[in-house]
Amino acid sequence: CLDSNGEVHKFGSWKTEDCHNCFCDRSGIQCCSSFVSPSGYDEEKCESIFNKETCTYKVVEKDDHSKECPVHGWVG
Repeated sequence: CLDSNGEVHKFGSWKTEDCHNCFCDRSGIQCCSSFVSPSGYDEEKCESIFNKETCTYKVVEKDDHSKECPVHGWVG
């Protein structure tokens, strides 16, 4: 299978460097995110930071990244 970046993959599954799980068979490639995104937090006071190594988001105060913010929902 040929992905959108022009890379050839054998039939089967793999994880992309941007944290998507992909599967390839004779009908083509299907990919979906392997992470959930935060929603329902104070976007003026806080920001979400994505960690590519763990494929997770952390929501922290913009002025002090050592303080986490409450998150009321996750979408994925």
